[in-house]
Amino acid sequence: MFELFYKGGVLMYPIFFCSLLAIAIFFERMFFLRSIKTSTRKFSNRICDLIRKGNINYAITACRKNYSPISQIILAALLKYGGTRDEIKEAIEDTANQEIIVLEKNLPILATIGNIAPLLGLLGTVFGMIKGFQVISIVGVGNPEALAGAISEALLTTAFGLSVAIPTIVAYNYLSNRVERQIREMEASSTEILDLLSVKREIKEEDIEIDEILSSQYQGSEI
Repeated sequence: MFELFYKGGVLMYPIFFCSLLAIAIFFERMFFLRSIKTSTRKFSNRICDLIRKGNINYAITACRKNYSPISQIILAALLKYGGTRDEIKEAIEDTANQEIIVLEKNLPILATIGNIAPLLGLLGTVFGMIKGFQVISIVGVGNPEALAGAISEALLTTAFGLSVAIPTIVAYNYLSNRVERQIREMEASSTEILDLLSVKREIKEEDIEIDEILSSQYQGSEI
């Protein structure tokens, strides 16, 4: 294996570096997405229970202690509690846009590796073919070993570049689908939180109106 690597020429090194970088990004994103996937639904349900009980301050504290994309989105909504539905919705959307960037972190790099790895292999093929023609121009076609070495270099870089690009593209598509599913779950949780806070605000306004009516009636009876 190492012998084939060295025969591939200098462009085998950047291709190899791309493979290491792709592996590192894939496992880092996998661990991150797995950690937040298990907490999103559970955490959202917990916060919803606190909101239903009227424990808004406890809900805010829970969001600040447990960092995740959904906790930051819910926190933004809770901090707007008492505002209009549009104000709460705007806070959710602004925070969600920031957290989506966190979810998609390093995925563009993975996509870039999937695109440039075969190009690096193709560039190595071009260099190998140039070397092959140089051999032919010097020794002619009577030295098949020297010609075979140049052709081997050309084919090895192409093969190695494709062997890096194909699994990288598969990994990118897999992670992108995971991120999209996570975003849909966050949207569902955010909508539920928005509805709860809006209902709480309406109930609060109704209570205030009732208190004002009772107060005015009480003052009228005194007069």
